[in-house]
Amino acid sequence: MIRAFLLSATAFITTPALAQRTDLPPEPLVVEALDSHPAVAAAQARVRSAEAGAAMLRRGAHEFTFQGTVSRRSAEGEGDYGEYDVNLTRPFRLPGKASLDRKAGELGVEVAHNLMEDVRHQTALAFSDLWHDWLVASAQHCTDLDSAASLTQDMAAVRRRAQLRDASLLDVDQAEAALAQAQAQAATSRAARDEARVKLAAGFPGLALPEEAPLLADPAMPATALEDLRNLVIERSHEIRASEREAQRLAMVARRASADRIADPSFGVRVFSERGGLEKGVGLVGSIPLGGGYRRAAHDQATADASAAELELARVRREIEATAAADLSNVRAREAVWRSMESAAASAAAAATRTKRGYELGQIDLADTLLARRQANETRRQEIDARATLLRAILRIQIDAHEVWTSQEGHED
Repeated sequence: MIRAFLLSATAFITTPALAQRTDLPPEPLVVEALDSHPAVAAAQARVRSAEAGAAMLRRGAHEFTFQGTVSRRSAEGEGDYGEYDVNLTRPFRLPGKASLDRKAGELGVEVAHNLMEDVRHQTALAFSDLWHDWLVASAQHCTDLDSAASLTQDMAAVRRRAQLRDASLLDVDQAEAALAQAQAQAATSRAARDEARVKLAAGFPGLALPEEAPLLADPAMPATALEDLRNLVIERSHEIRASEREAQRLAMVARRASADRIADPSFGVRVFSERGGLEKGVGLVGSIPLGGGYRRAAHDQATADASAAELELARVRREIEATAAADLSNVRAREAVWRSMESAAASAAAAATRTKRGYELGQIDLADTLLARRQANETRRQEIDARATLLRAILRIQIDAHEVWTSQEGHED
């Protein structure tokens, strides 16, 4: 098993994105799991809310208002008269305001859509973390079981040698202690594996998990150059695009607030009857609010919000650029770490094999043999961590660049 483990960690070749990731679920299943996630579904609902808001802005809040009065008038010497007065009025947006409202609504939909895609992107990163946690914990457990199995064989050999008076009781005690320690470590890693699987299953219940986690894949660089992926992280960032559209929307709202300093007029028809119908009439009515301090303050507030959105866009752009640079640097650094640990694991395994052979020949003490085996096992665990960290880093830059696990709509964007 040690030889197979080491052979599985030697290849590092350039392949298309995810073509060699045999330890990941099929992409359609992941896409379906992401699309059905509650966070993504909630973001999709907010898109529908923004679309409804855009429809409201297109139509406007200017509706007909009906106003009427019915009364009786008493005139001395003339008697009582029934009278009524009816007004039907409607406000009208001044030229240019409807266009600003429509553009603001369309930008609001774009903001909500990009925020939804960003939520989906963050959900994909969360899934990657949970999935790799499960893979790592399972690989660590397999390594610990392998170590415990080897120590069980060694324990039996030491006891036979003790029965033949070729080994001391101290050797038996040392072997038993090493075996118990290895079994305890295997139990700990099993608990970590089970916990990781439970968290993954709870976070993404729509994805059917196999009983056993797949073996960690060989690290493989994506077909797209890392520098190109870094640039795509910035170019395809939905967070930047959402901030851009929000800044544009608030700029449109500020222009609308400026235009609204001149209030919209209302026009309508008035129908009345007085003196019991002796006097009747139809006329036109109109009104316009007189703007004051409130409208000026509303304009100042909208202008300040638009300025804040521009500054927020600059912050988000810097943050995404830093993320892209960190993704690229992380892949390169983790590759170097994994290569070193892969070499160390091979050397430690070879040393453990030699010390075991030396002990069998009576040339090396059991304590040195157990120490070499423990070091080999620990180095293997470190290699698993390094390999998984590199796999995470490669997948992260691909996710951030929207190269994998994207919805069809998000890919078109």
